[in-house]
Amino acid sequence: MWRFLLACLLLGPLCGCNIIPEIAHQPRAHNPFPQLSKVAVAPFLNLSSEPTVDGRQFAEAYFNELQAIPGFEVVPVGVVEERIRAHNFQFDSPESAIREGRELAKSLGVDAVIFGFVTDYSPYYPPRCGLHVQWVAANPCFHPIPPGYGLPWGTTDEEHIPDTLVFEAEMALAKEQLNTQTPASNSRDGRLLPGGAMPPGPQPETAIQQTSAMTGVSGGPPQTDTTGAGRSDLPAGWPDPKGFIPRGPSAERPVCLPSDMPVIEHTRIYNGHSADFMESLRTYSYFRDDARFGGAAGYLQRSEDFIRFCCHKHITETLTARGGASKTRVVWRWRTDR
Repeated sequence: MWRFLLACLLLGPLCGCNIIPEIAHQPRAHNPFPQLSKVAVAPFLNLSSEPTVDGRQFAEAYFNELQAIPGFEVVPVGVVEERIRAHNFQFDSPESAIREGRELAKSLGVDAVIFGFVTDYSPYYPPRCGLHVQWVAANPCFHPIPPGYGLPWGTTDEEHIPDTLVFEAEMALAKEQLNTQTPASNSRDGRLLPGGAMPPGPQPETAIQQTSAMTGVSGGPPQTDTTGAGRSDLPAGWPDPKGFIPRGPSAERPVCLPSDMPVIEHTRIYNGHSADFMESLRTYSYFRDDARFGGAAGYLQRSEDFIRFCCHKHITETLTARGGASKTRVVWRWRTDR
């Protein structure tokens, strides 16, 4: 093989460039959560100022891209629409999606229902798309899975974790730590009473620690002593990085602490003039073997293709940030143009 490659390099200038193969790397993702294997996608809601947004088109694009990820069985959007009409479910905001999403998931017999919200959209070149997506689990005992959960912290592969994911994990940890210090009259998880007092009785763990217990997963991003590990002057349930690393199996089922939060939540905005976005789009279009002309730039001019790629990128980011990155696929191709 190496002799052949050497010959290609030496003869390439004489025989034409198409004798030398192109080497392409395709990032791939998988479902890292077996307990969330059967899911449904509801029609997206338009929260942007663009009146032409079609929520069903976004849902169909998300459905197609998610179904292509190994480990997922996705209920068709049409089935979800029919069930929503039959039971008169009302979803007009992220809050109502959380409130009624669990009942819809049980009605459909799925592990979770995915609700999407288009927060910003412009189809004109360069196009722009903002997405906020919530996964609402049928099981009330499943707690939010933060970015950074399930990544190879404390292993030799830790150095390969992208800086953006390290930042997201540190932010998630810091938010949970601040939840134990910020007085609130009505916190999102209901752990604080007016004045910052804790409710009577056993004090539940933080969301990161609950996630570790509920999903069978315990380590985290490298932290300094400011995390308070080993200190005795910190409040009960003070989160530390161990909540990001999966725990081993338990001899007994964990106690259910019901949550009113989405099990997964991810928000992004994508711009057609972003260099990183275009690099990802070039890779995506390269591996689709699209016979249409225009390459990656053509996807920016076709709204359907642009929306589908935004959904693809949103899904892969969501899963990769939670331990769902697969080994990169390496492909060699010989160019057909001369």
